[in-house]
This record gives sequence, structure tokens and C-alpha cells, in this order.
Amino acid sequence: MSIRRWPAAERPREKLLQQGPTSLSDAELVAIFLRTGLPGKTAVDLARELLQRCGGLRRLLECRSDELCVIKGFGTAKYVQLRAALELGRRYLYSTMVKGSVLDSPCATRDYLRMHMKKYEHEVFACLFLDNRHRVISFDEMFNGTIDSASVHPREVVKRALQHNAAAVILAHNHPSGTAEPSQSDQLLTQRLRDALRLVDIRVLDHFVVGDSETISLAERGLM
Repeated sequence: MSIRRWPAAERPREKLLQQGPTSLSDAELVAIFLRTGLPGKTAVDLARELLQRCGGLRRLLECRSDELCVIKGFGTAKYVQLRAALELGRRYLYSTMVKGSVLDSPCATRDYLRMHMKKYEHEVFACLFLDNRHRVISFDEMFNGTIDSASVHPREVVKRALQHNAAAVILAHNHPSGTAEPSQSDQLLTQRLRDALRLVDIRVLDHFVVGDSETISLAERGLM
């Protein structure tokens, strides 16, 4: 049966307008994005099929074009729209932490770093530079590749912190392998950077490791 013949309260668009987006299931949200289904298959049916084939919403949103565009009903145009929607979400989250925003919530910091850094297939080391009131000055991606104590140069971090006139720094890097468990190398790197920045009176507040499903704080683990 066509969605148009469904009761108004059950149609995804009308349901969103009446009850808000949180009332919709993953399939209903994807159906709104798809707009149309296929002959004999509603947009909701197609959305459920996509979610089942991809293994859930997160996997669907992370799929490459060559994985999605072979699915009937999901072509290049929809893939481009999907990537654009994801980027809008990232930029919205980034806009909540623009220059001058106060970082008074570890949860907000964790969410921002996860959204911004989990997308990379290679390791990235970044710094959040803050003023003396913990307001964001800048978020800089500084090193790429295998992140260890040899590939991250403390003098470059100190130089950038001084350029920003930062009073504090939050360190972050991702683990593309998926696990966010801090390694011994991560702890040694944190100590090297703390020692280097301490010489110019700049504090390292935390070091976050971004994994596939979680983001771990070394400070909360008592590892710094």
C-alpha cells in the first residue's frame, strides 16, 4: 500500500511534523530522506531493506558509494545527498564550538571530537587550543599518519599554542582500527607534550582517543 494511503499519524513526514523527529524510527527517518520507493515497495520498505543489508544506521551512513549505489533504489544522486546531510551535521556540531565557546562539558567535547575525527581512515592528531576561561580559540589538525611519540613533534605543538596565545590545550587523536583503548605510546606522548607545554605555562587538560564506538579520556582514566 502506498504511504499516501496510510493514516496521517503513521506517515513519516506527518508524524515528524506532529510529534517531532525523535518520534521516528531509523527506517522512517531514512524513508523521508529517500522520498520515494520502488514499484511494490514503499520508501519505508526500502529504508528497512537498506538498514538490514548495511547492518544498521551507522554502517549505512559510513558506506562507500560503490557499496550503496549497487542497491536498487539508491543511486549516485542519493549517495551525494546522504554525504551532504552528514557534512551538514558535522558543521552544525562544529558551529556549537566556534571560537569563543566555553568548553564546560566533557560530553560536548567528546561528541565533537567523535563527529569530527571518526571519519578518517588514517590516524590524525589534533589540538583544541583554549584561553584561560576554557573558551575555544582554535581546533587544529596537526599530524597525520601513525601517531606515536616519534611522529608528533612537541616543539610544533608548543609553537602553535604560542601562536594562538593559548592558556590550555586538549589533545586528541583517533584509532582507525576501532578500539579507543589508550596505548602505552599514547600515555608517553601525553607526558612528553605536558612536559613541553608546561615550560611555557600552558596546561594540558586532557587527551582523548577517538575509536569506532567510544571516545576515551586519559584524564578520566587517571592516566595523566
